[in-house]
Amino acid sequence: MNTSSIEKSTVYIVDDDQAIRHAMELLMRSVGLDYEIFHSADEFLESYTNDRAGCLVLDIRMPGLGGLELQEKLNELGSALPIIFITGHGDVPMAVEAMQKGAIDFIQKPFRDQELLDGISEAVKTDQERRSVREEKAEVLSRIEKLTNREQEVLNLVVTGKPNKVIAYELGVSQRTVEIHRARVMEKMQAKSLADLVRMHLAT
Repeated sequence: MNTSSIEKSTVYIVDDDQAIRHAMELLMRSVGLDYEIFHSADEFLESYTNDRAGCLVLDIRMPGLGGLELQEKLNELGSALPIIFITGHGDVPMAVEAMQKGAIDFIQKPFRDQELLDGISEAVKTDQERRSVREEKAEVLSRIEKLTNREQEVLNLVVTGKPNKVIAYELGVSQRTVEIHRARVMEKMQAKSLADLVRMHLAT
């Protein structure tokens, strides 16, 4: 497994079985992954923050707060942390339910080390992609907030493909005024082209 792409991410492991936790700790160390291990869902929640990057490897059946309940709580908190469920043979229906609620994979016990590592690699890649999208959206919204009300009106019309003449008519201003506002919108949005501006707008 290529770990270079996930070197800044952390694998969070939640399992009540001490032997499983120990085995996973050895596995994470063997491939040089950053990891944190928790013996219960409650313990994980106590240290959880929404800015955590990586993925969550979660046992579906645990005493107290189970895997599905933890998933629900994380969803309520707006977490985007990808979840891989570890399941026993009889837990497959539960695992399917978990995926319907946003989990990205489930792995049945007993599993091969490589199977888990491959799942983690894909989960972290998913997390990085999600974070990239969120960061881009936040940046675009920040740029839009810097536009004047009139510039925002021009932006909303420009991205629909309307020409300056039509925009000028709809806003009750001169075509030259629209051209000036449009140029300012392009500059403030740091858009290189109309297509670039449309892509940014769609990202919001």
